[in-house]
Amino acid sequence: MPLKITPKKPVTEDPRHTQAVQNYESGLRALQERKFEKAKGHLQKALSGPDKSLVDRAQVHIVTCDKHLKETTLQFKNTEEHYDYAVWLINAGDYVAAREHLDKLLKQQPKADYVLYGLAALHCLTGHVEESLKTLNEAIQAKPALRFQARNDTDFQNLAEDPRFTELLYPDPGAEEAVPRDASDDLDRVFEPRG
Repeated sequence: MPLKITPKKPVTEDPRHTQAVQNYESGLRALQERKFEKAKGHLQKALSGPDKSLVDRAQVHIVTCDKHLKETTLQFKNTEEHYDYAVWLINAGDYVAAREHLDKLLKQQPKADYVLYGLAALHCLTGHVEESLKTLNEAIQAKPALRFQARNDTDFQNLAEDPRFTELLYPDPGAEEAVPRDASDDLDRVFEPRG
């Protein structure tokens, strides 16, 4: 007796699953753009899908959103405390959040030497050499003593072999621009009465 082959019926996908996947993907895009409220909304919609593994992953990302939303509501007593938090973020390896906090601080105090220094270190750690050198120079201009701190700061080790970094930290004492003298000073010396 010959085998009878019947064509398989096309499997129709559950529309709830399709919608959950779309919400999950939208949530991930928003999460990558650091739009945590929007991401959380999409991910919560994905929780209603039938796929347990998708629901589990969405829950993990919702926790991440909650964590970041909590961080954005942090209150600092002063700029120094805010700066300390940004440095903590750098040390924890959260360079994106650290940059956001340092940028906020810089808007509040554009000439704060310690904020410029922290931003220069962050630029260096993230491989932005030109920005690091420029910002470190600004920090040193604001507070020359930072030159000595930068010499021993491991955050700047990526710049150790860069001659521009060396010039910035170890300036040539003779390179300072000579102050132009008034020609009348020379005349005063020539015609000083001897006595």
